[in-house]
Amino acid sequence: MTPVRPRAPRDRLPLRAEGLGPVGVAAASLACAEFVRSGLYGAYLTQVIDSQFGLPVTAAAGAWTAHFLTDTLMRGPAGALLGRFGLRPVALAGAGLSVLALALMLLAPPSVWALLLTSALHGAGFSAMWPVAMNLTADAARDGYQGRALALVGNGIMPLSGLGFLVFGALAGRGDAFALWLGLGLLLLSAALALLLPLGRVLPASDAAADPKARSVMSALLPLLPAAFMQTLSMTLLGPWLFRMAEDGLGLTYWGVVALLGLGGAVAYGTMPLTGRFADQGQARAGVMIGYGLVSLAFAGFALTPAPWLLYVLAVVAGLGYAFLSPAWAALVARVLPVAQRPAAWGVLMTVENAGTALGPLLGGLALAKAGVPGPFVLGAVLAGLTSAGYVVFRRVFQEARG
Repeated sequence: MTPVRPRAPRDRLPLRAEGLGPVGVAAASLACAEFVRSGLYGAYLTQVIDSQFGLPVTAAAGAWTAHFLTDTLMRGPAGALLGRFGLRPVALAGAGLSVLALALMLLAPPSVWALLLTSALHGAGFSAMWPVAMNLTADAARDGYQGRALALVGNGIMPLSGLGFLVFGALAGRGDAFALWLGLGLLLLSAALALLLPLGRVLPASDAAADPKARSVMSALLPLLPAAFMQTLSMTLLGPWLFRMAEDGLGLTYWGVVALLGLGGAVAYGTMPLTGRFADQGQARAGVMIGYGLVSLAFAGFALTPAPWLLYVLAVVAGLGYAFLSPAWAALVARVLPVAQRPAAWGVLMTVENAGTALGPLLGGLALAKAGVPGPFVLGAVLAGLTSAGYVVFRRVFQEARG
């Protein structure tokens, strides 16, 4: 009997060996762009807009809105262009627009209109980065590993967003334009990395037309939209207001909130290999349902403002919910969307995700103003519960999608 050789380390990865390099390049390019975007609009401009640019503080808010508005509106067209022209041209065009925008922000005479236009141009360029990385990852994933591959890349990028916020926030105190030059350098690096991406279409035409039973894009998209919207809204609903609610409403100090978030994040990342395997074994819809159910349960518990020690138990529940939700959502998208139209369809889904990101703080603020600290948690619990129930009621749609 021939002994069974142990699997090589690469065989344990969710990506095919030939896809490791391209996905790594796309992820690095996106990480540079995300680092700059989050730091520039989230932490830097709000601090220096008056002292360095000589503009009113409201201009920083306008720049944020202009950037995210064009990013949101252009995600769908970016996905369509990706399906038509391929990875390298679209990624390079997006990175090039971002470089041009930051160069103009550095060199053009400061004015409110110039800032708004350059921020909008930056948003248009950035809109290509996530569709490129996610579509390439889905195509490069090993069979049965799509959810884990997409969750690995997507969740691996997000800490860079937080790091950019901290770095650019700290650099705002220098009183010079060093942060902008740093951002320009990172965007140039992002563009250089885009040059290393594969050329051509994401999928060969023969593969794109391989499934004659593929459903229409619209029928595939519609049942995915609620989860796309709620995935981002459930996080931004609370994020901007959490520290404000912490001491008076939840009985937590600043570092208590940090520990709470750290515990939830550790549970989510620590259990994701197991929940990702569950999703990739044909249980993607169930994973989304369980994930939103656990998030709803945790939010309902937070709304009761229990003793501080119990908040940490609820953080574990919420972390486990997101551990189910993240890879299951990715696996569901990869399985349900028609392969030929996946780049364009994914662009539409990312537009809806961005809408959730934009509306979350507004809805959370309104709930906080109307109902106090429990308000945002109650709203989040109701919306997450309805989303979970929807994926139970409409399960037949996903059974048909499986073919």
